[in-house]
Amino acid sequence: MEIKRSGAQASRPGPAEYFTGTVRMDPLIQTSEPARVQGAAVTFEPGARTAWHTHPLGQTLIVTFGLGWAQREGGAIEEIRPGDVVWFPPGEKHWHGASPTTAMTHIAIQEALEGKTVDWLEKVSDDQYRK
Repeated sequence: MEIKRSGAQASRPGPAEYFTGTVRMDPLIQTSEPARVQGAAVTFEPGARTAWHTHPLGQTLIVTFGLGWAQREGGAIEEIRPGDVVWFPPGEKHWHGASPTTAMTHIAIQEALEGKTVDWLEKVSDDQYRK
C-alpha cells in the first residue's frame, strides 16, 4: 500500500504547447508497470483549454468544480458540470476546458499503452472555441 498525502505533490502549470490559457495540474495517480493508469486533477481558468488530442486507450474525465466544455471532432461543444463523467474512446480526437466565464476542474484518468497516454495535436483556435 502507498499513501500520497494531500499537498505532498507539487502542482505544475499546464505546458503552453498543449494548453491555451492558465491551467494547473495536480498529480493524483502515478503508477509503475505493470500498472498503466495515470490521473491528475486539472484546473482550467475561464477560457483555458487543452489542444486537440487523442488517447491510445481512451480517457475518463470526472468534473469536480465549475463549468466546462468538451468537444469531439465533428461534434458539438457540450457543457460539462460537477458530477458529470465524460468518456472519450481510444483514438477519438477531442479537447476540453473551462467555459469562457467560469473555471472548471476535472479529474483526468487514462492508461498508458507502451508508455504513452496521449498524442497531442494542433491547438484549438479561438474561432473553434467560440462556436
